[in-house]
Amino acid sequence: MTEVRPKKQLGQHFLADNRIAQRIVDSVNQEEFSSIVEVGPGMGVLTKGLLTKYADKFFAVEVDEESVAYLHKNYPGFGQNLIYGDFLNIPIDDKFGNSIVVIGNLPYNISSQIFFKILDLRQRVHQVVAMVQREVAQRIAEKPGSKTYGILSVLLQAYYNIEYLFTVNEGSFIPPPKVKSAVIRLTRNSVNELGCNPALFVRVVKTAFNQRRKTLRNSIRSGFEGVEIDEPFASKRAEQLSVADFVTLTNSIEAKIASL
Repeated sequence: MTEVRPKKQLGQHFLADNRIAQRIVDSVNQEEFSSIVEVGPGMGVLTKGLLTKYADKFFAVEVDEESVAYLHKNYPGFGQNLIYGDFLNIPIDDKFGNSIVVIGNLPYNISSQIFFKILDLRQRVHQVVAMVQREVAQRIAEKPGSKTYGILSVLLQAYYNIEYLFTVNEGSFIPPPKVKSAVIRLTRNSVNELGCNPALFVRVVKTAFNQRRKTLRNSIRSGFEGVEIDEPFASKRAEQLSVADFVTLTNSIEAKIASL
């Protein structure tokens, strides 16, 4: 019988370097957690180390049917903890507990969507160790004042401490991507309430960065009809604002909307 091997899917490049895989596994902080969930295990290069270290609390979510067949054949101990489905759509129910670690070599073309899902689950996802395209990792970890600082930077840094751990070269993958990758770690901070309307906060951040070349006076004016913001924010651009600045700006905008 021909061995079942997974196909490249969803823009994913499979990690083939066992040393890098072990380094990623070892990047999980050794704190108490209810479960560790690998997103997109593919050929199981990370899975080997994770099953060895966290067998009693390990889950994997894989959307590709051929990959699932390959993993069941090569890792028979998985049982029902290998979930066939899309991480973006599966229910995160009680079996995962309330203190989840998410880990994985994330498919390039849906990595941002996965991080937005993690934001939705921020009260339960306490740590993330993820390999992503290097420029995405840099953007997420960037500080205010940089041209790569953006929407994901602000939204993730509002709730997580971000660490850029290390760079991974193209030759560590099959097939080799055209760009470098990087591993980052997100650790949940102590913020449960931002001090502003959270839905409006997201809208303000997205509005500001969607027209990032404009000053905030102009970008907010185009996104919130009738709202004029005050100095010093008015003459700044989105990348100059910290998370705390965006909280202040959100509260100011909410007050102005209420007075219209």
